[in-house]
Amino acid sequence: MNLVGIEAMNVFAGNAYLNVEKLAEHRKLDTTRFKNLLMNEKTVALPYEDPITFGVNAAKPIVDALTPEEKDRIELVISCTESAFDFGKSLSTYFHHHLGLNRNCRLFEIKNACYSGVAGLQMAINFILSQASPGAKALVIATDVSRFMVEEGGNALTQDWSFAEPSGGSGSVAMLISDRPYIFQIDVGANGYYGYEVMDTCRPTADGDAGDSDLSLLSYLDCCENAFLEYKKRVEGVDFAKSFNYMAYHTPFGGMVKGAHRNLMHKIMRAKPKDIEEDFQRRVTPGLIYCQRVANIMGATAMLSLASTIDHGNFETPQRIGCFSYGSGCCSEFFSGVAGKEGQERLRALKIKDHLDKRYELKMDEYDNLLVGSNAVKFGTRNVILDTSFIPQARKAQGKEILFLKEIKEFHRIYEWIS
Repeated sequence: MNLVGIEAMNVFAGNAYLNVEKLAEHRKLDTTRFKNLLMNEKTVALPYEDPITFGVNAAKPIVDALTPEEKDRIELVISCTESAFDFGKSLSTYFHHHLGLNRNCRLFEIKNACYSGVAGLQMAINFILSQASPGAKALVIATDVSRFMVEEGGNALTQDWSFAEPSGGSGSVAMLISDRPYIFQIDVGANGYYGYEVMDTCRPTADGDAGDSDLSLLSYLDCCENAFLEYKKRVEGVDFAKSFNYMAYHTPFGGMVKGAHRNLMHKIMRAKPKDIEEDFQRRVTPGLIYCQRVANIMGATAMLSLASTIDHGNFETPQRIGCFSYGSGCCSEFFSGVAGKEGQERLRALKIKDHLDKRYELKMDEYDNLLVGSNAVKFGTRNVILDTSFIPQARKAQGKEILFLKEIKEFHRIYEWIS
């Protein structure tokens, strides 16, 4: 049997966060409805943070743990994002440079809304399975940033932003893919994919999002059901309730995941409401814990849910995890794999929870000021020197060396390590 999967995995969710319930009150949203969405915190990207800083900071502990010989076997770096700041140059080139990787390496980028991280994972898996370069490794970095911006003279600070603002997060998940799947061993060939054209959500301008929230929910539910049904066709004897010890879903917000899981349990298993609720708490909740603290990080969210599942589940014996990824527009995939105690210990050693705990909590006035300042690094910025004095507490929040954006000079982004 060919072994392939995630050898190492890490999450980086920035240096500052916002309590989303306080944000909802600040925006005068319907807090009764808000509680049903199952959101707690969101990472907020500071002006001197971007998709590169998030991605490099996620990947660095993984790369640093390799021997020089192992590091040189990284022959593929894939950036997965809808937050790129260049129509041509791939973010993977920045990752490659700041991680000090071998120049004999393929570098490219995937864009497919929130599906991009799993698209990159599956491409890397097939590269390893092909044995085109036996012993090689692939580094997949899913990274996305939500920047809500306020134009001068506008009224966006007081308008009702509905629930897009509270659920939009920033962060990155880095994965090392190889034939040594210590963290997560992929079930090779166990995939169900499903997609079609739909205008549910999109980024029609460089820094702007648009969409139809009701259509997006319906598309997510449709894809979740049909991607699983395709998986079931390809994998003999699959039982949705019994074949998977845990479920890791793409999580725009917890309430959407709960609705999707309820839909599958009701339609496929004919389960009763009480049994559905118990099943949700047991199999799904572990995967929501980190997502509820970071919010939707688009292409990285499905893998954030997987990391949360492995970190918080019971893996005294190997457990199969069913994974669902959805990207607006749309494409989706249901796949699976197995995690065990060694993988959980390796993931826990990176102390993702401690990283989230150390983030600086933004006050509402600091957050509102940040929204105005976000224009400084919007798409197409040619020259700017970042204000490092802006919320200095956040720059020191992690207490270790972190990569930050220093300057944009003739479109080229220049970074610095700060400890």
